[in-house]
Amino acid sequence: MEGITNAGFIAGMSAIGAGLAISFAAGLSGLGQGIATSKAVEAVGRQPEAKSDIQGTMIVGLALTETSGIYGLLVAIILLFVNPFGI
Repeated sequence: MEGITNAGFIAGMSAIGAGLAISFAAGLSGLGQGIATSKAVEAVGRQPEAKSDIQGTMIVGLALTETSGIYGLLVAIILLFVNPFGI
């Protein structure tokens, strides 16, 4: 462990954190979008006359769900390209 420097350790942990941030954000965002879409399709199947209301609500919900994936990407980019401790 003599070859590990503080800067190297921080860079390595930032890379691991970036990978975890984007993995969890993208994976869980995709899972949420899939569940929301399947429920909307089920609802349209039960009440076809309410298709436009269901579709509008689903699109707003999917847009909000997608922002969590974008936030995960933002966190990953910050961890990779911003030097957190000035080392």
